[in-house]
Amino acid sequence: MTGQPTLIDAIDALLPQTQCGKCGHPGCRPYAEAIAAGEPINRCPPGGEATLAQLAELTGQSLLPLAQPAQLPLVAVIREAECIGCTKCIQACPVDAILGASKRMHTVIVQECTGCELCVAPCPVDCIDLLPHPAWQAADSDAARQAYLRQRASLARQRFTARTARLAREAQQKQRERQRRAIQQRSRASRSAAPGGEQRQRQMAVKAAEQALKRARQQYDSAKRRQDDEAMHLAEAQLDQATRLLTEARDALLATQPR
Repeated sequence: MTGQPTLIDAIDALLPQTQCGKCGHPGCRPYAEAIAAGEPINRCPPGGEATLAQLAELTGQSLLPLAQPAQLPLVAVIREAECIGCTKCIQACPVDAILGASKRMHTVIVQECTGCELCVAPCPVDCIDLLPHPAWQAADSDAARQAYLRQRASLARQRFTARTARLAREAQQKQRERQRRAIQQRSRASRSAAPGGEQRQRQMAVKAAEQALKRARQQYDSAKRRQDDEAMHLAEAQLDQATRLLTEARDALLATQPR
């Protein structure tokens, strides 16, 4: 998206981008939006006192104590010999920092792990440990530690945004597939129905396709207003498929009408 930086952008730039949810929101950007709307600034343990002070200066809110103890940078480590390949940690990771496949050993990409802890609870065999991040431990000065935190935040923001977009694409694809199957099922039912019933079934298929096309247009218009190029691209693909399905449904309906 384009446009001038906002208060939300400025708040988000201060947050550590661990995407841990300890603030009560599903990521740092949603928490930034909540702070901009007036929510307290003291709910980010990974940010610690330093981030709290910066947020207070930026927003004008009072400098309250942290709601939870401050947390130093961590990394998740999978005891690979005990991993059963269930993929639950992969699904939970907000930055796609875990590699693996079903019934295959998983491993954490250390450089990309934010230490959010979200992979720990879903693990059915409790084989994930949280340790001090080696890059943080290796930093031998305040400047080196700040450089690590900036690098971690930048990479985590990118990966969180990319994962969010991927999940949205997958959800839209599933929705389109459900719509396609529903129209096909109605079409098959119409072919096996009595002559009068066949026409009604195909009319229903046309109506369903028209509704799908209307939703796709609404999604495109919404993405265009937000200037969200990726969402516009996805909506355009959905528009194309909905238009094709509507054409097929209308053709099938015409075939049942008297000549």
